[in-house]
Parts: sequence; structure tokens; C-alpha cells
Amino acid sequence: MTRFVSLFRGINVGGHKQVRMDELKALHASLGFEDVATYIQSGNVVFTGEDGDTAHIQQRIEEAFAHTFGFSSNVIVRSASELQQCIANNPFQNDPTKEPKWVIVLFLASQPESAALEALRQSYTGTEEFSLIGQELFIYYSNGVGRSKLTLPLIEKKLKTTGTGRNWNTVLQLQKMM
Repeated sequence: MTRFVSLFRGINVGGHKQVRMDELKALHASLGFEDVATYIQSGNVVFTGEDGDTAHIQQRIEEAFAHTFGFSSNVIVRSASELQQCIANNPFQNDPTKEPKWVIVLFLASQPESAALEALRQSYTGTEEFSLIGQELFIYYSNGVGRSKLTLPLIEKKLKTTGTGRNWNTVLQLQKMM
């Protein structure tokens, strides 16, 4: 049995695509997952499963979600060990000048090519700092996310993959739950 987290993209944002967390919990339980728990309204579900193939788990969850709720949502699945590795890799965590509340981890669906990361660096000259480690893009939004021009659509276009972001405090809370 392995612990996992599923990170849903684009639900419960700005009053659109509303899904109650107890419904997400029930969806995961209906797929045979155990010890299911949710964290905040942005679509974070921690669970235990026997299948160790995160791509297969992700596909099962996405298909069941679309069938149950009538619309699609991309889901990123990470195992407990993958989340632990993500936390260990955060390039901003030991820098006393970086406030954790301004760190976002963008969990990516696939590993971008190095040329794609370079294209992002060349196309964006704002104050944000970012570093790609594995399938996670760590971003430090020095002036906050809300006013930044380094948006998810821009990042996805340049990196040629999809993703979903979580702030650092949420990532640490999910680790505790796992």
C-alpha cells in the first residue's frame, strides 16, 4: 500500500467548476482507495492505494471525475516519496530572504525539455525566480502571485505541458497528512 496525493486543477476557483470536498472524497473511495482525506477547497486528496502506477491512478481518477461531475479536470498524482523529494528539492527553503508564503510549486504533468525551460526564461523578464527540478517548477513570487505576469497559461505554453500549483504551506500540510 502506498500513500498518494491527487491535485486537481481548476476546480473551485472563482466560483466556477464547484466540487465539494466530500464528493471528491467519495469519488476516491468509489475507486477502491482507502484512508481518503481532503485538504482545503482547491482539490487536494490524500489516499492509500495498492496500484503503484501514478499515471494509471491519474487516468482512473480523471475518467471517474468526468463521468461523475460532467466536466473534466486535469489531475496530477504524486506518491508520498515523490512529494517528499519535491520538498527536499525546494531551492528556496533554506534562504532566509525568501518568505515561504510566496513560494509556489507547480506540479507538472510531464518533464519539460531543457529547450522549453530556456524559452520560458527568454520570454519572461519579471522579478520572479523559478527553478525546474524534476517535474516540479518552484517559483518565488517576490511581489505575490496576483499581480505577476508569470501566469500558468504562459508557463504551460512555454514548457509545453500542463500543471497545477500549490503554495508552499499547502505542500507542507499535504506532507503531514501523508
